[in-house]
Amino acid sequence: MFPNTRLVNFADSCNNRNLIFLINTFTMNIKLIVSDLDGTLLNDKKELPTEFWEIHKKLIDKGILFALASGRQYYTMEDMFDAIRHQTLFIAENGTYVRHRDEEIHVDSLDFGHATELIKTGREINDAEIVLCCKNSAYIECTNEKFVQETGKYYGRLKLVKDLTQVEDTVLKLGMFDYRIAEENSYQHFLKHSNGQLKVVVSGKEWMDVFNNTASKGKAIETIQTKLNIKPEETMVFGDYLNDLEMMQTAMHSYAMKNAHPEIIKASRFITEYDNNENGVLRVLKNIL
Repeated sequence: MFPNTRLVNFADSCNNRNLIFLINTFTMNIKLIVSDLDGTLLNDKKELPTEFWEIHKKLIDKGILFALASGRQYYTMEDMFDAIRHQTLFIAENGTYVRHRDEEIHVDSLDFGHATELIKTGREINDAEIVLCCKNSAYIECTNEKFVQETGKYYGRLKLVKDLTQVEDTVLKLGMFDYRIAEENSYQHFLKHSNGQLKVVVSGKEWMDVFNNTASKGKAIETIQTKLNIKPEETMVFGDYLNDLEMMQTAMHSYAMKNAHPEIIKASRFITEYDNNENGVLRVLKNIL
């Protein structure tokens, strides 16, 4: 048991098991808070809670660094949080790209030879389209209206090209938008073709990513913890989907959303009482302010 803590018990209405939440009442113990975006901090309409800005200011006033971790492109995240971008740490592209105070502090890029092979593999998959996620922009070669619309939600810088294998940019990851269910279609296809150098993760119902096995949201957080001398017991994380799995292992205060994938719930120490449509993250943060 950590010092200066209290336990709150309540029944989980989903499975009737008692959940024990550890709420830290000594806020100086927490130095870093990391939250996923889609399905976690954002509601299902991709909206940010109106209370977020006030709570973020209180965290900053208490000397707590707030970080955002997402499979989204950095530029999309920066646009959404432009008002606080100089105070916020951005873990983008599932941990392959990290910026803090306009400084690039971590990049884990794909060898372009690997990227070319991944593009060729992606082209073989039925009912799925490729997004080549790079440092300066994201690139697509498909003009399907639904695909372009969905991709635009997560990639503010997006360019249409004739051939993805001819793109000249630093490749961070390859994303797949799946018209079926990513976990059952494109994910399975890439698993068969993956090797020890690559990691295949499901980022959402319709999305999956492939990147270096040295990269993840968790690895990015570990890099930040080392750089800023922050311990796991001083770290709090929130996530909901399979690309958050390694992130759960970096913090003593690891929270799965009430609406999280079962594997994330298993990997976390705690579960939020409320889901992402009920401001589940902010309700927990209020307890440490």
